Amino acid sequence: MIAASKALAALNSWETIRYELLQTRICDLELKIKGSPVEAHIKKLYAELSLKKIIFKPEFYFTDSWGCPDQIPVIGIPFYLADKRLMRLEEEQTGEIESDTMIDMYLRHETGHAINYAYRLWEYPEWSDTFGLFSRPYRDTFRPRLLSRQFVRHISHSQYGRTYAQKHPDEDFAETFAVWLTPKSGWRRKYRNWPAFKKLEYVDILMKKIRNIPALSIQASLVNPIEKLTISLAEYYGQEADKYRAAAQGYVDDKLKSIFPPITGRNLVSAAELLRANHHDLIARITRWSGLSEEEVNIILVKLEKRAEELGLHYRRAETVAKMMDITSLATSLAMDFAYTGRLIG
Repeated sequence: MIAASKALAALNSWETIRYELLQTRICDLELKIKGSPVEAHIKKLYAELSLKKIIFKPEFYFTDSWGCPDQIPVIGIPFYLADKRLMRLEEEQTGEIESDTMIDMYLRHETGHAINYAYRLWEYPEWSDTFGLFSRPYRDTFRPRLLSRQFVRHISHSQYGRTYAQKHPDEDFAETFAVWLTPKSGWRRKYRNWPAFKKLEYVDILMKKIRNIPALSIQASLVNPIEKLTISLAEYYGQEADKYRAAAQGYVDDKLKSIFPPITGRNLVSAAELLRANHHDLIARITRWSGLSEEEVNIILVKLEKRAEELGLHYRRAETVAKMMDITSLATSLAMDFAYTGRLIG
């Protein structure tokens, strides 16, 4: 049992997972909103909109940062929030990661942008009178007035603190909307003596005016959807992935790729299915030659199956016998390495 635990720890250690991720292109991660950690936050946001009787529900996609494409009511969410492993990598590489509270705050803020774009609210004269001209140049940097009460305080920005609403009229509206939408924010009490109170009152009146109106149909290209992010995670973080290789004792991707190199054509067979179909026979053969227990060998085979599936490896059916010989040799080599050295070095 101790040896099996050691094999499992080596194959699925963070050092191994980190290296597997860094070697992967973002577009190959196959990330989906459904089933991801962020899905619960989106459902919570939808519930908050429903509580305000707003029929508009923004759509979401994974990209490389928070934001809405210019004047497009679709919300981009950073791809690393799609998976807990990616979140850990993001925090390790950048030193920070959004908390659950921050994710909710960002979603409300970006929904403010989306609803502005969905109804082209900035074209309303009252909107411009309240927040300023939407056409005003957007500044990447600005000098905030830290004590100003003309603006609500919502998102905490690393550079500007909680003054992000001062950046541009569009941001002012998004921040004001977010405060208005937040359950139990107590905005009537908290801001009653602030000039920003008039903005919150305007948003309250405006949302009641449009909440039952279908949004405009707007078609446009998304900005940096993950399907088009062809760089690896190592490139994304500006890292040299090779420096992490030595610690990744359970890394088997390179060995699997050498057996199942990229191919194209019809009627290709899944490498993962080949491994699964011969799982029990492989356990018997490898146990006999390696001296490991069936449990230990099973851990190694499950790792190979999982990685073959995630890498999307295939082969031609005519090569089945040769591929089985290669797989048997690889798995036996890994098992014997572990049996004699306590490490998985292939």
